[in-house]
Amino acid sequence: MKIAAPLLALLLALPLPACAQPAPAPAATAQDADPALWVVRDKDTTIYLFGTIHVLKPGLSWFDEAVKTAFDRSQTLVLEMVEPDAATQQRVVSAAAFDPNGTPLTQQLSPNYRAAFAKAMGDGQVQPAVYEKMRPWFAAVTLSLLPVRQLGYDPANGPEKVLTDAAKAAGKPVVGLETFEGQLGVFGKLSKPAQVQLLESTLDELPKVDATFTTLVDAWASGRPEGVAKEMNESLKDSPEVARVLLTDRNKQWAAWIAERMKRPGTVFIAVGAGHLAGAGSVQDQLGVYKLKAVRVKY
Repeated sequence: MKIAAPLLALLLALPLPACAQPAPAPAATAQDADPALWVVRDKDTTIYLFGTIHVLKPGLSWFDEAVKTAFDRSQTLVLEMVEPDAATQQRVVSAAAFDPNGTPLTQQLSPNYRAAFAKAMGDGQVQPAVYEKMRPWFAAVTLSLLPVRQLGYDPANGPEKVLTDAAKAAGKPVVGLETFEGQLGVFGKLSKPAQVQLLESTLDELPKVDATFTTLVDAWASGRPEGVAKEMNESLKDSPEVARVLLTDRNKQWAAWIAERMKRPGTVFIAVGAGHLAGAGSVQDQLGVYKLKAVRVKY
């Protein structure tokens, strides 16, 4: 199974573990970005669909033109989840992401991965007492996030933070398609072999993080969902279980939410990870079950 290392950081807006603090972000010159935007309409309801990259470097000017217009027209902002307070996050992560009585994580890995895993965690200043108790999926998430943050990508620059701040300033309610507990629970649905395989494949892909992320962000910023799909989704073809749990099942649930919301008047701006709006089985594809069509907004 080959899965790009940054995939986890993008699919879920997970907080960075406290044991892995980000490096200071370098200054950047503003650069125009025109990410893809879709709209679903009927006579009295409008729902915009905007794909995000949860972590970005500073300097991309994407919150303007059609995206800003759509947001301003909307009464409600809908995200994958509304981030809870730090104490709640810590409590939920401690319960879901660690197995204090389980087999030490290093011993769950194939012997040829153990040294690389210990080194990668050590490089991120994560102590053995912490990582040995992690469930394999959470170790994969942690290893995915560490190099991304070290390269200067940060959720503080991501669309979710920008949109949430703008919604609060405008007095717009912010709603989550999932809960924080639910997002962590998505990974818990993976079988133990799939979790271990996910961690090992993440270790394989760590050296490519910079190049992969650069390509992915370029595709997003230039409004090429096919490029996003190539970088994120095609890498899941060799793991049907991971693809189903992380993408397809959730896309179906979100399409059902949209179909139900279309029954009530109003305008809604939905922002979810760009991988959910790209490639086969996307949210747009799933909307077809409800005879709804998402149309690309041109700008």
